[in-house]
Amino acid sequence: MTVTDWIHVIAGFFILASLALGTWVHPYWYLFTAFIGANLFQFGFSKFCPLGIILKKLGVPEQR
Repeated sequence: MTVTDWIHVIAGFFILASLALGTWVHPYWYLFTAFIGANLFQFGFSKFCPLGIILKKLGVPEQR
């Protein structure tokens, strides 16, 4: 799996987890969902992703 694949997997997991936590624990968890969405939105324009930098430093390949 490449960096982009991992970003999609991790972002999807965090979104689903924060929605569940917002439903069953406390509504403030929805702010975490909004934060992830904002990061994905800004990545579309700037191509800057903090998670991508971390994954690259961990040795995840950028291309197949």
